[in-house]
Amino acid sequence: MTFKTLTTALAFATLTGAGLTTAAYGDDTASVQSFYDLLSNPGAAEQVAAFEAATAEDWTSSGDYSGADKSRAAFLGQVGGFAQLIPDLNWEVQAMHQDGAFVTVRSRATGTPIAPLFGVDGEGRSFDIMTIDIHQLEDGVISRSWHVEDWAGALQQLSGH
Repeated sequence: MTFKTLTTALAFATLTGAGLTTAAYGDDTASVQSFYDLLSNPGAAEQVAAFEAATAEDWTSSGDYSGADKSRAAFLGQVGGFAQLIPDLNWEVQAMHQDGAFVTVRSRATGTPIAPLFGVDGEGRSFDIMTIDIHQLEDGVISRSWHVEDWAGALQQLSGH
């Protein structure tokens, strides 16, 4: 063991002992990644199973302040519809950061709807939008998610403006 390795190990042990790191960091980000794997493959049974394993049974998704949060079952129904409407949907994680029980994700969603999306017929056009999500974890599973997607930008791109 070199002096540099020993010094690094001691510094890490000191930080861990002071409670400044989260021991489950890798496990939590893997759970959150399964959320995006589902969004990119919403029709795949194995992705649905991984999402269900990574989320609490009473998980909720909040996209606004209306109070109309989505349950896990409602969310799975919605993304199942996306699988039919946007067969090439891709939800790529651009950055993921954990701070305690919260994981913040910036991602990029792209796709080409084969029918009107939110009433807009894109006539074969694609969209490329930014999304921001905050996931709260309890005991290694996602208990709640807050999200914002640039659907207005997607509709603008699909309308050709």
